[in-house]
Amino acid sequence: MTIPRRVLAALASLTALVLLAADPATAATTPPPASMASLGDSITRGFNACGWYVDCTSRSFSTGDYSTVNSHYLRIRAVNPAIQGRNLNDARSGAKSADMYGQAGTAVGQGVEYVTMLIGANDACTSSEATMTPVATFRANIDSALNRIRAGLPNARVAVMSVPDIHRLWFIGKGSGSARSAWSAFGICQSMLANPTSTAQADIDRRARVRQRVIDYNSQLAQACAAYGANCDFDDNAVFNYPFVLSQVSTWDYFHPNTSGQGVLASVSYANGFGW
Repeated sequence: MTIPRRVLAALASLTALVLLAADPATAATTPPPASMASLGDSITRGFNACGWYVDCTSRSFSTGDYSTVNSHYLRIRAVNPAIQGRNLNDARSGAKSADMYGQAGTAVGQGVEYVTMLIGANDACTSSEATMTPVATFRANIDSALNRIRAGLPNARVAVMSVPDIHRLWFIGKGSGSARSAWSAFGICQSMLANPTSTAQADIDRRARVRQRVIDYNSQLAQACAAYGANCDFDDNAVFNYPFVLSQVSTWDYFHPNTSGQGVLASVSYANGFGW
């Protein structure tokens, strides 16, 4: 039996609609938002990206307006000018997952349509391995923040980024005397970066355990976002997997992304988000 062409065309259209509905990330891409807020820590604040130990929010990968970085905000503004001036940075330097509930409340009060969240580096980067945030606690903190957003902004879309691979930071920086000096002088991320040139098994194992903690955080972020529903998009570990280099890190602390690093973070995270 020959099926009429118009029937085949109708079936093809129906199939396309079913596939679209089955892909939450695709289905959630239109229209682009007219307002946004960023949640997170010093990375989202653009810390050390333009000045000595200060926040540089204009260079934030998320809500910044510095053209070289080409943030989420600027990419969205290119397709929806209505977002102009409605880019709110609610992150705070030094924040941990426990601070996300409060930041989420701020975003809810602002009534934004799009929220980015990058958190977890400070939960793993502590004074010692023993003081890292437990995985279960981390998940509870993330759930409480996402639940607050979902309750207060039920139509907002939320982009959750994976925690960067701080083991990669150790790997690319351990051979630099300047990096080692900064890590030691400022007590940066000693859970991972203490004794950076040591090849003792105890230090190798410690670094592996800290990296695993970050991997576990990312697994919880993915699960929490999936539980949130179609309006939440996890970056599928794109940020964690990106092989950043030392030239993308601030030479003031050899920890935070510089302007180039913020630009890469913007590109990688946006490409693996809602795709406006």
